[in-house]
Amino acid sequence: MLGDVVSWIVEGAIVDVDGARPGYVRFQRGAVTEVGTLGTDSTRGRVRRIRGIVVPAPVNGHTHLGDAVSDREPPHAPIEEIVRAPDGYKFRLLADTPPGPKRRAMRAALGRMRAEGVAATLDFREEGLEGTRLLRAASRGTGVRTVIFGRPLRRPVDRTEVERLLDVADGVGISSALEEPERVRSLLASACRRRGKYYGLHASEVRRESPDSYLKPRPDLLVHLTFATRDDLEAVVEAGSTVAVCPRSNALFGRRPDLATFAKVGVPTMLGTDNAMFHAPSMLREVEFAYVTARLARRPVPPGFLVRAAYIEPWRFLGRPRWARVQAGGPGRPLVFRLPPEQPEYQLATRATEHLIVRPGPRDP
Repeated sequence: MLGDVVSWIVEGAIVDVDGARPGYVRFQRGAVTEVGTLGTDSTRGRVRRIRGIVVPAPVNGHTHLGDAVSDREPPHAPIEEIVRAPDGYKFRLLADTPPGPKRRAMRAALGRMRAEGVAATLDFREEGLEGTRLLRAASRGTGVRTVIFGRPLRRPVDRTEVERLLDVADGVGISSALEEPERVRSLLASACRRRGKYYGLHASEVRRESPDSYLKPRPDLLVHLTFATRDDLEAVVEAGSTVAVCPRSNALFGRRPDLATFAKVGVPTMLGTDNAMFHAPSMLREVEFAYVTARLARRPVPPGFLVRAAYIEPWRFLGRPRWARVQAGGPGRPLVFRLPPEQPEYQLATRATEHLIVRPGPRDP
């Protein structure tokens, strides 16, 4: 680790919102103090140098951290039997577990992300206001900004419950248009719009759904779209919604988002690790898995698309584009990978899991 070295330079490549390019980045006491083209740094060879790739800190685009409390293999069953409220495996697990173990499990999962350099996560948190409060408490001091999409419990919708939820949460995240009628979705989306909060839902996860259902009202965030057609994806682009995809989670149930078409259509895409009971919330593994399984299916996706989905697009969604840029004095906490700088997006998509050498400092996004 080089985090303890007072001053050093990474020479090789920079990959950020401005694209992939040769360059150098100088760090002093963990902060970026100089960025430029190769051979133009001001140190005249007086500081330590390494070859590598510098990128913004990644964001986990979709999690369910509550079920991190599970310490057993989930049942081999259809996805709807595992995650459907109120009597699916996950909801029985949550109902049977006291708050303390859930809070500790969520905090541990956030710590796992932090160790890998993740700066923020977007979590769909079940269990209403109390579930949202529990995650907010678990996230304090972790260094991972936790953007919480809470889920109100009462049906018909209780406006007071929704307002109290939005006092704590960053938005509302519901199951799907298959389970929530349009009236419920419209009430929740309107409440979010009035408060300047996010509205999101899962879509086309179990089977194809018509965009006319999940795009009305327009969501800020859609999750999965595993069964979406090209026409469906074009409708999503036209609506201006962002999509979070979770390839490892989908693969457990024999499904795969067609990321090659996502890329061709230009869908604003983030990568997420989904349910914490299925696997570790590792963004590096998620990127690599997405690349490999797309090649396996003979539907290859450009590595640059996956890199943007993990390191760049989420910052745009969160309204913090400066965090997606590697710059001197900027707010971001870039990571360094000791990888060959040639074809840097390919290197990041396939080899990053073993080569992270510098994690971000204490600043919170």
